Order: sequence, then C-alpha cells, then structure tokens
Amino acid sequence: MITKVFRVRTWAPVGVLASLAYFIHQRRVAFAGLRGADGQHPVDRSLLELKMVQVVFRHGARSPLKPLPQNEQTEWNPRLLEVPPQTQFDYTVTDLAGGPKPHSPLDSQYHNTILKGGMVAGQLTTVGMRQMFALGERLRKNYVEDIPFLSPTFNPQEIFVRSTNMYRNLESTRCLLAGLFQRQQEGPIIIHTDEASSEVLYPNSQNCWRLREQMSRRQAASLQPGISEDLKKVKEGMDIANSDEVDFLILLDNVAAEQVHGLPSCPMLKRFAQIIEQRAVDTAFYVLSGDRECLQMAIGPFLHLLESNMLKVVDPAISSGQNRKLYLYAAHDVTLMPLLMALGIFDHKWPPFAVDVTIELYQHQESKEWFVQLYYHGEEQVPRGCPDRLCPLDKFLNTMSVYTLNPEKYHTLCSQAQVTELGMESD
Repeated sequence: MITKVFRVRTWAPVGVLASLAYFIHQRRVAFAGLRGADGQHPVDRSLLELKMVQVVFRHGARSPLKPLPQNEQTEWNPRLLEVPPQTQFDYTVTDLAGGPKPHSPLDSQYHNTILKGGMVAGQLTTVGMRQMFALGERLRKNYVEDIPFLSPTFNPQEIFVRSTNMYRNLESTRCLLAGLFQRQQEGPIIIHTDEASSEVLYPNSQNCWRLREQMSRRQAASLQPGISEDLKKVKEGMDIANSDEVDFLILLDNVAAEQVHGLPSCPMLKRFAQIIEQRAVDTAFYVLSGDRECLQMAIGPFLHLLESNMLKVVDPAISSGQNRKLYLYAAHDVTLMPLLMALGIFDHKWPPFAVDVTIELYQHQESKEWFVQLYYHGEEQVPRGCPDRLCPLDKFLNTMSVYTLNPEKYHTLCSQAQVTELGMESD
C-alpha cells in the first residue's frame, strides 16, 4: 500500500515530455543535412555548448551495515571516523519544499547496531570522506578548470543538491562539495531530502507493494543453482551456520568495507572475495531482472526526474522554477545498479564506493540540436540505442523511456495486484 503521495511539483506532465521529445526528433530531421547525406558525419565538438550536468553518485566508504555472525569479528574503531580538515564545509538539510529535515528511520535503525570496536553500523569513514573529496576535485577539474562552466565558488543559483536522508550520504555530499569548491561559497549550502516513504533515489519498496513482492526474490536467489552451492561452500569455510540468514549481499557488504579500509579480515572471506562479489551481482541481477516492470519500479521515478531536468533546459517554458547548471544526487549502490542496467551500460560489477554516473547535456550552436554525453566512474559510455558516445538527446530519451515512470504510472503499476499464470490474483 502506498503510504504517501509523491509531491506533484517534482514531476513534469507526461504529455509535455512526449511532445517535447517529438519536437527534438523533428529538429534533428530538419538539420540532418548539416551532418552529411548519410547522417553519420561527425559532430563538430567545438560547436557544442555545455548546458547542464547531472551527477548521481554513491556515498563514500563506510562501516558495514550488519556484522557477520562469527566469533572473530573485525574491529571498527571510532578513530576511523575522524574528519579531514579539507573536507569541512557547513550545510543545512531541508525537505524538498524547504521545510525542516525529515526524520530518518534508517539512521535510527543503524544506530541500534554497534560493531565490535564501538562504531555504529553504516557510518561514513575518513576513507570515505577522502574518496568523496577526490570526486569533488575531479568535478572541479572538469567543470571549473578545464571548462569554465561553474563558478569557482559555490553558488546556490547554479547548483541543486539532493540526497537520501541518511547521514553517510549527507556527509558524503559535504565532502564532495568541499572538493568541488575548495570550501569557498557565495551563499548557503542547502541539501534537499525527502521523507523515507516517498523517496525515489533508491528502489523504495515502502511505497510500492509490487516492488516489495519483487524484492522478496532475494531469498529465492540464494536457492538458485550455482548461487546456492557457492553460498554453502563460503558459509562452511567461514564457519557460519547454514541456518543463519547470511547471503552474498551481506558477505559483500562486509568484505568490501574491510578491504577498502585495509582492515584484518577473515582469511576465508578474503579467499572467497571474488566469488562473493560475482554472486552478489548475480543475486541483485536475479532480483531486478525478473521483468521490465520490476526495473521500472526500481528506477523509473528517478529516471523521470533526470529526464525532466533535461527537458526543462531544452524548453524553459515548461519549467516552473529556476534551472540549474549542476544537479547532484547522493544515492546508493542499489540506485546505481538499476540505473546502469536501464541505460545499458551495466558491467556486471558491483558499483564501488564513491562511484558516479554523470550526464552532460550539450547544444550545437549552429543546428541547435541537443546531445548527451554519459560517463560512469569518469569513463565515457555508449548508452543502449545510441550510435556513439555523443548521443542525440531524442535517442537517449528513447533509451530511458523504456523504464521511465511518471508518478501516475508508478502508482498504478505499484498498486496492481500480482497475477499468477492461472490468471488469478495472488494473496
């Protein structure tokens, strides 16, 4: 059951998006002659003007979310949480409407789990802070130094910042901004976040009944041929009882956290690290790839948000507010994986800490056509359905449209009763 209706103001009307996509297509046809008779003549990049950048990133390295049920556990000392001076940057958190910061039920849950050594579960560490600062420095090089696109100091008129309402993500955003603007600002830094019940920056089973049903496939994944045998072998090697509810996702969460911090780890955990990552990917892929609608429910609302931002730049008439040059979204591995799958660039590797997907929007100064350039972890990508790394916007939108859901379609899809092969509604 949907617990809260999405705020309508964050979505553009579906009719506007459809007509605008058609308009872009017609413009491409009209100016096809500029690219030669075969339509394949390379675009003169010197005539491209960068109009907007959207960056979706995973938070930095953190402590595990759940310890493994072993006698010998890794020690997580609170000294690993020390804040590097260069990352300090004041910020304020509000809800999407500018009101008080919402309550974070997930942070409350994490604080109920204390790891050996005294650290709370799921906390951004010094290593993670440095990772995010480095990502900010990379963005500064790209959009301040190499291309004078952004102001060298933080300007709230240029940037919109949104994060899931978890402390590790808010702090990751702080560190990124400190690296991007070298702790210089012209106005207050506001990080916007949403209620947990209506968040779209991760697959939200709390407000989607059908997605909650689909996520229950996680348990079934551990029973699949190959996965089940490997899980049994790893658990036996680590002396974890078969009855303990430990799957490859929990195992990967621990091994990834220990490795990035260089902490002593269970020898068996290190030995099986490669198998653990691959089977964790297989597990997530099994859960998310049940059918097209599953991926739509997992990432569709967020894709719609990214799409709306681009279309507001293409046609400012549909924008009810100010368009920004840069949109930052602090998200999670469970956000990036379905996003990569939807864009057709998933490399079947688990998204690491501090990884980013960057979407650049360009306009050709002669033809007035629009293009998209996509990056993952700083590397250029060719999205599904695109002829080259520089992708015409209408083709990029077509790729996204397979999984994009406006709020009405999302609510309809989430509330539909499951139908069995016999055509009867399931319980």
